[in-house]
Amino acid sequence: MNRIFIIAGELSGDTHAAGLLRELKTLEPDMQVIGLGGPKMREVVGDGVEDWVETAGVVGLWEVLKMYRYFKEKMDAVLDSILGQKPEAVILVDYPGFNLRLASSLRTAGYKGRILYYISPQVWAWKKGRVKTMAKVLDLMICIFPFEKEFYEKSGLRTEFSGHPMVDRVVTLKRDWKREPGLVGWFPGSRLNEVRRLFPIMMDAAKAIRLAVPTARFAVSAANETLASYMRQMADDHGMPEAKRWIETGTVYDLMQRAEAGAVASGTATLEAACFGLPYTLVYNVSWPTYIIGKLVVRIKHLGIVNILAKREVVQELVQGQLNSDTLALATTTLLTDSAKREHLQQDLADVVATLGSGGAYTRAAKAVHEFLPAA
Repeated sequence: MNRIFIIAGELSGDTHAAGLLRELKTLEPDMQVIGLGGPKMREVVGDGVEDWVETAGVVGLWEVLKMYRYFKEKMDAVLDSILGQKPEAVILVDYPGFNLRLASSLRTAGYKGRILYYISPQVWAWKKGRVKTMAKVLDLMICIFPFEKEFYEKSGLRTEFSGHPMVDRVVTLKRDWKREPGLVGWFPGSRLNEVRRLFPIMMDAAKAIRLAVPTARFAVSAANETLASYMRQMADDHGMPEAKRWIETGTVYDLMQRAEAGAVASGTATLEAACFGLPYTLVYNVSWPTYIIGKLVVRIKHLGIVNILAKREVVQELVQGQLNSDTLALATTTLLTDSAKREHLQQDLADVVATLGSGGAYTRAAKAVHEFLPAA
């Protein structure tokens, strides 16, 4: 019986890790799984996985620094646990700030088992030189974007392209929704600090949009009820109590299919929106220290993964100082009123999504992992 230690530190990582574990359990039902993750992983493998994603899923350098002691203690505890239990493999799912440091620490401490990485970190965007170090400490990289395979293999790191899991999810989540004329979908993110920065801009933009498109209506996707409650309070504090009626929880994928146009916080949701064909604008706003440091290390022209895959700006990006209620209102109004622009954008989105594989991503990823484990 193989034992694995798996770590995911964000809601999206919890989803991907759960999908991977579900397929691994079909290949090896008796596999013992322990680690850190979230509720979806626990549904698959039980109490051996500690739910920490709500605390661990912070974004931005400044936000992480404020929690330095927490992450240091967690790193030490995980390192001791793995070295003590000696699992056959460690699977790291995305979350590079923590997981890449752990991988290096494990090798330095003498861990001899396999270290596998699923959902490759975007070092091609910020620290290309780090790939050489990754090739020394990792045994396998499983990537979900096609261009990543060649990038990592140049360093000597064995890499498998599994396809993107969103391709499979879209098949199960698509409904017979028709896009509702004038409906704007706001997607301010799944983290509190994202919502705090983006939702007020969206509320102000809605006022301007209604001046240009009086029939415009709005719906806001809340990742969970905690964030929904926070947004309702924000609406009151902002002097827009009507915005409380816009807030929906648990309808994100339906809203992406119903809305005629929208704005999506930078991150996983931008690719999800592309898969559902939503004409949208990417929005991004973090603390200025985080943004300035990010600009110093990021070496790519575009922020959104759709634009990175297309190697051009398919989706308009309103980033930091470029983002305000006026620019967001203009971008959204243009999408609402220009049907040719919407249709052209939807075709471009479909072309990008077509490069992500034909389905079966978790199955291929699980097979790649299982090949590295000792025979059960």
